[in-house]
Amino acid sequence: MMIIRNLFQEDINRQINGVIKVDQDTADVARQEVKEYVITKELKKHFIQFFDYYDEAFSTPTADIGVWISGFFGSGKSHFLKMLSYILENKEIDGKKTVEYFRDKFADDPATFMLIDKATRNQTETILFNIDIEGSINKDKTAVLKVFAKMFYNHLGFFGENLKVAKLEQFIDKQGKTEQFRRVFKEKNGDEWLEARDSFAFFEDDIVETLVEVLGMSETAAHNWFDGTETTEMSIAQLVSEIKDYVKTKPKNFRLLFMIDEVGQYIGTDTDLLLNLQSLVEKIGSECGSNVWVVCTGQEAIDEIIRARENEFSRIQARFKNRLSLTSSSVDEVVQKRILKKKDSVVPDLEALYARNDSVLRNLFTFTDSMLDIKGYSGTNDFVINYPFVPYQFTLMQRVFNEIRKHGNAGKHQSNGERSMLSGFQETAQKIQEKDETTLVPFYMFYDTLHTFLDSSIRRVIERCQKAADNSDGIEQYDVSILKLLYLVRYISNDIKATLDNIVILMADNIGADKIALREKVRNSLNRLLGQNYIGRSGDVYNFLTDEEQDIQSEIKKTVVDTATIVEKIAHIIFGDIYTNKKFRHDKYDFSFDQMVDGVNVGTVNGGMKLKFLSVATDAIDKSEMRLMTESAGQIIAVLGDTPYYTSLEQAMKIRKYIKQRNVAQLPKSVQDIIRAEQDEATAYESEAAEALKKAIETAEFYVAGEHLSIKGGDAKSRIEQALEYLVAHVYSELSLIEQNYESDAEIMSVAQGLVPHIAGLVPNQNAAAKVEEYLEVQSRRHLPTSMADVQARYQAIPYGWREIDIAGVVAILIHDQKVTLKYAGMTVQPDDRRLADMLRKKSEVGKVQISKRIVVSETKMKLAKEFLREYFDVMDVPDDEDGLVRFIKEKFEAQREHYQELYSRYDSEHNYPDKKLVADSVSLMQDILSQAKDNSALIDKLLDRDNDLLDDKDDMQNVESFFKNQVTVFDAATKFEADLRNDVDYISANEEANKALNRIRAIVKVNQSAESIYRSIPELNGLISTVKNVHDEMLEDKRTELMEIVRLCMAEVHQLSSHNITVKNISETADTFFTQRKNEIESCKSLALLDGMVQRILKYKDETVSRMEALSRPTPAEPKPTEPETKKKVYKPVMRQILFPAKKLETQTDIDEYVAKIKQNLEKLNEGCDGVDIK
Repeated sequence: MMIIRNLFQEDINRQINGVIKVDQDTADVARQEVKEYVITKELKKHFIQFFDYYDEAFSTPTADIGVWISGFFGSGKSHFLKMLSYILENKEIDGKKTVEYFRDKFADDPATFMLIDKATRNQTETILFNIDIEGSINKDKTAVLKVFAKMFYNHLGFFGENLKVAKLEQFIDKQGKTEQFRRVFKEKNGDEWLEARDSFAFFEDDIVETLVEVLGMSETAAHNWFDGTETTEMSIAQLVSEIKDYVKTKPKNFRLLFMIDEVGQYIGTDTDLLLNLQSLVEKIGSECGSNVWVVCTGQEAIDEIIRARENEFSRIQARFKNRLSLTSSSVDEVVQKRILKKKDSVVPDLEALYARNDSVLRNLFTFTDSMLDIKGYSGTNDFVINYPFVPYQFTLMQRVFNEIRKHGNAGKHQSNGERSMLSGFQETAQKIQEKDETTLVPFYMFYDTLHTFLDSSIRRVIERCQKAADNSDGIEQYDVSILKLLYLVRYISNDIKATLDNIVILMADNIGADKIALREKVRNSLNRLLGQNYIGRSGDVYNFLTDEEQDIQSEIKKTVVDTATIVEKIAHIIFGDIYTNKKFRHDKYDFSFDQMVDGVNVGTVNGGMKLKFLSVATDAIDKSEMRLMTESAGQIIAVLGDTPYYTSLEQAMKIRKYIKQRNVAQLPKSVQDIIRAEQDEATAYESEAAEALKKAIETAEFYVAGEHLSIKGGDAKSRIEQALEYLVAHVYSELSLIEQNYESDAEIMSVAQGLVPHIAGLVPNQNAAAKVEEYLEVQSRRHLPTSMADVQARYQAIPYGWREIDIAGVVAILIHDQKVTLKYAGMTVQPDDRRLADMLRKKSEVGKVQISKRIVVSETKMKLAKEFLREYFDVMDVPDDEDGLVRFIKEKFEAQREHYQELYSRYDSEHNYPDKKLVADSVSLMQDILSQAKDNSALIDKLLDRDNDLLDDKDDMQNVESFFKNQVTVFDAATKFEADLRNDVDYISANEEANKALNRIRAIVKVNQSAESIYRSIPELNGLISTVKNVHDEMLEDKRTELMEIVRLCMAEVHQLSSHNITVKNISETADTFFTQRKNEIESCKSLALLDGMVQRILKYKDETVSRMEALSRPTPAEPKPTEPETKKKVYKPVMRQILFPAKKLETQTDIDEYVAKIKQNLEKLNEGCDGVDIK
């Protein structure tokens, strides 16, 4: 038998510095840290990456002087940082340079050691510190700068804790008076300055006297400095400048490295601190180049820290180009080499042990629902290296460390060095060191290595449970171990779920453990813990409860949720998540069905098929075989299988109700966090319930249409659809009457109009049409009105189940066969109505359409109507069928009405056409016939009733038709001719023949007389118009000649005045233009009255023009003599005799009187404004 303690190469109980603290630098610490430092494969890669980059900067300087080392807590990043510091500074340890220790460690890789050795050949100083320790607790925007300044001044030997003091020391040092200052201060104070400076505020007098003596300051100036009116703040530029100055004092290729641990944790998510770091590193790089480096560690990679602020902090990524990420493999290897390395002598025995128990171990460590890297031993070597631990424990412990730190326990302070993976495995191994080689480390044992820094609320629960076990108070010692285990895996459920099977594996403590017995032991322990409320359960996952969580769990258990609410939720999951179809697809048919769980309806009740589920909430008596078979007529009743859906939902709804009753926002944050976790728990319960419901449906008993149906395999949805398929086949027994489906409105229109080709006697869906016809026959006998909506509802329902488009198609068959009548808004719908398809199937229309068995028009009436139509319209091709005949009547009479209306519209105030009343009566007659267009029978009756009126009207309208066809043009021309001559009537009246002809035209087109008389007189109009026109044209010609002579004489008078005077030339030209325009008007004017009206305008213009010309032609009068009175010259207005006395024939005394009166009137007008008229 082998004892575990004796398996290890090194003493398992030796002192190991498990946690590396960068501020520990004693000789003993440094010796162990360097000597026992393990160079793993991963670390070797990081050494190569770092020194490659670092060494290259000697030959190729760079401003990118940042190095970022990341890794989870316990990954060894602090140790790695410290080793880099030791190597670069090349400290002497036990009389041997650090680099020489690493020569041995890299004995198998001399190339890598050369990189390390090269870096140590130049003088290097490192400033190594933990920023979380050295930095200020009260972080402001410049906290990073301040801690850099503090550590830099400390490195220089100044008091970096207080920049005011450090600056004073720096000033004194530059004066070369440091030793003098310290000596004088000791003389005055009694203590060494280096010991007293951290309390300098208490030694004002001593310091002031020292400053006066050493620096020659006045006492007032020294007191002023001490009182501190000046600022102690420092800018980035100032600090970097001092660092640069310091480096300049050093040899070529000197390097100064700021090596800062836990920068990532210190900065966290603080944007100001990250910005401060970025600015500082960027300034150091740009000013100092490769001489000054900044090496930082953080649990997160630099990319993760700035992920949400990449644009703002892109420059910091550039400065930290060299990034090293330590992973778990490195930690595993360190533990294996420093703690678990076996003696060569025991390796064969361990290999044999594994060989004997290979299959047992593989079976023992098979996890369910876990990550791929959570596993047992992969083989003999894996067993030897890790024993008595199991490989999964390395992976889980790393995640446990991280998660405990994150979740607000005292574990967050692990970064200060209280705990590490190394010490955790050592202490756990020590606990079983006296056991034999069959012993394994159960995972719960790691709890004891962590409990000292866990939050008191966690320890309290474990301690209370331990006390209950010690007192045998319903708890056993084994239960405490289970509780510890559940705490350890509390936050890593994504990696491994705390199910019964997984807990059994994690509790395994011996290679030969009986897994069945162990399972039972663990189950009993879990039940005891559940009963005492130490743990909770979500489905098959167990979880640790804090005191607050236990209180909340207890209150949740007491919360009451009524059964009806749970059933309603079950219905929501089944019909909202599992089977979401509201209709079942069967071939081309979609069948709606009512949805129900127990007594709860889901959604709208249609009254058709029903899909009903019975849950555990339904009494057993209601689930008897006979009862279910009887009640399943026309529906599906599914009795859900036995799965925990109900309890899972009940637990979820208890949590939801409990949370709803609490004012969460007013609760302490710790309680809010628990409630948030409970909400997640409720969500998990709901997910479990949904899965359990699926399984319950998959194992359900289905009763369909009176039968206990045996459904073949499949998932929940498939089994429901199999039941629905069976139900449809048995419920919709008349579905087969539809032999051919219809697919479009156009197809329905074609059926109604008989445009679909088919074999004679084999028209599809005739049986379905017969069913509808029978129904309408019954409705007719009962005198019940039926809408198309009624038809659609009846034949979509059980036992038919037809599609609405197929119902429309069947009715279209009846329409074509003239077996039904459709009326919309009281009007019969014809087969070719473009809205027919909508009327048959559109939901907004079917309720407005009345459908009935057609009342057939008698053959006698049909015959009489056809004979009349042939005579009236003078056609032979009149349809024989009723619909065709009605369509013919409506089309013809609508066209006739439109024609008569068009004729009637031509009667207006300007056209006194004959027979206006007759046309209006004809329009009314057409309207009367069409007033019955809504009903076929009524329309034909109206036609036959007014057949004589129609024939008479047709005869009477022949004259009107002839008039508008042949005479209206002449009539319109005469009307216009008469209107155009109204101003010249007085002139025409002078000619007896023309006057008589004009009066006759007026009598025909204006005077109301009988239509017959007008029709007879219209042929005279052309001759009458010709007579009047000839006379009028002669008068026009004479008048134009007279006016042209007047214009000529006026122009001659104007030209005479302008011929010898150039000053009036423009006036003369303007007058020419005026008279030319008048000539054109005279030529085109066709009114005697208008021509006469032009004379006065022409003469007036001529007189005004002559006056203006004479005024301009008159010489400027001489200066009058004062003694002689001025003699006023008389002004005479000249006028031509031809203008004053126009040519005209005078036959009567009246003519003479009028002529003379007109001359007198013109003379009087001419005499106005002058001394007389000069007739020339």
